[in-house]
Amino acid sequence: MSPTAARKLRPKVTRRRPVRVEPAPQLLLASQLIFNIGFYAVVPFLAVAMRNDFGMGAMAIGIVLGARTFAQQGLFLFGGVLADRWGARQSMITGCLVRIAGFLMLAWAADFPLFLLGAVVTGIGGALFSTALQSLVASASQGGITQKGDAQDGTAEDDTVHSGDGRQPNRSTLFALLVVCGEVGVVVGPLLGSLLLNTGFDTSLLAGAAVFAVMALVFWLFLPKTRTQATETSAELPGHSPTSGLWSCLREKRFIGFAAFYSVNLLAANQLYFGLPVELERSGAGVQALAVIFAYASVLTITLQWPIARLMRRAGPKIALPLGFALQSMGFASLAALAIIPPPSDLPMLPAISLVTGLALGNMCVTPMAMGLVLEFSVGRPTGAYYGLLASAGGLAVVIGNTALAPLYELAYTPSNTAPAPWLLTSLLGAITATFIRRFVPKSAARSAIQREFQTA
Repeated sequence: MSPTAARKLRPKVTRRRPVRVEPAPQLLLASQLIFNIGFYAVVPFLAVAMRNDFGMGAMAIGIVLGARTFAQQGLFLFGGVLADRWGARQSMITGCLVRIAGFLMLAWAADFPLFLLGAVVTGIGGALFSTALQSLVASASQGGITQKGDAQDGTAEDDTVHSGDGRQPNRSTLFALLVVCGEVGVVVGPLLGSLLLNTGFDTSLLAGAAVFAVMALVFWLFLPKTRTQATETSAELPGHSPTSGLWSCLREKRFIGFAAFYSVNLLAANQLYFGLPVELERSGAGVQALAVIFAYASVLTITLQWPIARLMRRAGPKIALPLGFALQSMGFASLAALAIIPPPSDLPMLPAISLVTGLALGNMCVTPMAMGLVLEFSVGRPTGAYYGLLASAGGLAVVIGNTALAPLYELAYTPSNTAPAPWLLTSLLGAITATFIRRFVPKSAARSAIQREFQTA
């Protein structure tokens, strides 16, 4: 039989071409950077505009700022569920459009009700955007995006993208880069906002709206129309079937416990805004030193986040998480010890620097690791609701914690035996979290850490 006839008799094999469609990590990281620039160029100056341009009092300003924070943090869970239902692309575009609407409302506002409504709408936009972005970063860290791929014979099937080299995906380091990009935005945003403020607060608002309009267009053009495929993780027990559904995170007791303890991280970070001004007044450094302290924290994060995240990834979650919260606890404890005595006259910011150092180092250990662990908790389910619950738990902790700390801060304005009270309470919360959070780490993550230890031994 001739070779030509043999080829004709051979059955035709249909080859399906895998379609690798996922957002570039560079696009996601740049999105976080630009999002923070647009946000911090406007929101930090909202109180100044309300007070100086419209003569509003502290109560009105506090309600507006508190409502914005509560709208964003409280709705993160719902934003995550919507990201799972709509897809991250649609949720991020919608978040940008909602934030544009909020900024335009603030630009048109001339009285308290419209300021309040604009602030709340701005917060909702952030709730829609952030959890969707975290879900995409989680997918990018493992290539977990699916799309209908066309085969050569004209049919289509779902092609799941996997890591081609078979190595353990580097989740926490990608989240570490996300933190770094966000921190750069925290630094650049207020600088841009202060320049725009010279031409009027409305200019800042319109510029911020323009930034988010450009982002929405970029997402529409360059983010693939895909659904986030749950990344591959091992179940905790053989034969374990994870609870399905968009609200499944609310039925996972281990994850709820983890979120409850992890919320202390956001409560601790919030003390830079709530408690640190009290300490700067006690020490005589003055609130004008707040900008210097924030710049110091940003420099620490930008320079150290990447190497610390890599080190903590080697150590594993059962070391990284307790270590991070222990560092935060030590930062509060050091300030508690220094609050009893008058600060050194030549370096009044020393107590504040000791606190910020502990908080920044602890956060660098904890945040990328926790963001990566969400993939272990979700165990084959969409991750948006999980990231949303993690953020909403932090928002609730801030509301409850700040309510309890407020009367204690009244005792911390002058060096005395009662001045350490708020700092000791937050230090205790950090120490308790450092002790118990390891019990809520998913077992699959612990096994992965052990395997990495044997591989590197």
